[in-house]
Formats: sequence, structure tokens, C-alpha cells
Amino acid sequence: MIRILDFFLASLAFLIFSPILVFIFLIIYFENKSPLFFQKRVGKNMNQFTLIKFRTMAKGTKSCATHLVENSKITKLGKLLRKTKLDELPQLLNVIKGDMSLVGPRPCLPSQFELIDIRKTYNIYDYLPGITGLAQIKGIDMSNPTLLSQIDSKMMKNLNLYKYFYYLISTFLGSGFGDRVNKKMNQ
Repeated sequence: MIRILDFFLASLAFLIFSPILVFIFLIIYFENKSPLFFQKRVGKNMNQFTLIKFRTMAKGTKSCATHLVENSKITKLGKLLRKTKLDELPQLLNVIKGDMSLVGPRPCLPSQFELIDIRKTYNIYDYLPGITGLAQIKGIDMSNPTLLSQIDSKMMKNLNLYKYFYYLISTFLGSGFGDRVNKKMNQ
């Protein structure tokens, strides 16, 4: 059921956001001639796939986890794209293709050995990676692999349609929305 929702919603979002996608593509193209960024990531069953994003870092920047990148390597436009999460829009193609889900654990790099090992113990690779999820809403990144794996595992074990839409809406409306809904759910 979630795969059908993923395909339908990602296709719809791609169509709706296509003018924005083209606009961002052209701006980045005129800035550095290389608007898209392709990077190998670890997906379901530990199969590698190629993640697509808008380029936010200077061309030639070493491929590493976002939290390890120097701020000076992020372009001015890249800072805005990251802040607004617009750099993630091309990943809708990964969802349409079936490499990712809209909701799931963020895919890591093949070089993040510690995170990969910890994720194995939490069975994270039983699931498709996602564009967003509970860890993103809570602001937990890959710099804390154990906490990230625990949160991702909890999210995936308890994922249902209600929570799927909750994570999508919380991401779209910002973490403040997620915090308010979370408080109401825990009362």
C-alpha cells in the first residue's frame, strides 16, 4: 500500500513542482554548469543505488556525509536550498523508480561503516530508505549513529498510514508543526 502511495504522491509532487525544479536546475546550471549531484547510497537489503539531489556544494567537494562538510564548501544558493529542503526535490525520481520511499530512514553513504554496522543491528536495511522521517523531524542527523538507528527502527516498526502522512505533513510544514502534533499525541 505504501509503495502505491509513494509512487502516486511522488509522481504528483514531481508534476506540481516541475516548474520549481526547472527553475532551480537553470539557476544552478548558470552558476556552475553542474546542477545535479549523483551519489551512491546504501538502500534496502544493503543494495547501493544512485541518489539524485540538486548540487549545493562547490564542484569538486569531497563526497562525505553532510554533517562533515565545511560550511565554506556550500554555495550561497546551496545554503538556501538546504534550509528550504529544495535540494531534495530530485529524490522524487528515486521514489518513483522504487529506490526510495517518501518516508523512511535517510540513506547513508557506503563509506559510513560505523553507521552501517549499527543499522544492521537495528534491521534498518529491511526497509526502503526515505526522503524524510522521524529523525529528520526531530533534527537527528548521522553524526549520532546509535540514536539515529534507534529512532529509525522505532519509526519503521510503528509505521502506519496515519504516521506516514504525519511525517510528510510535519516535514512539509516544518518541525514546529511536528512538535505541536507530537505534544497533542502524548497528552
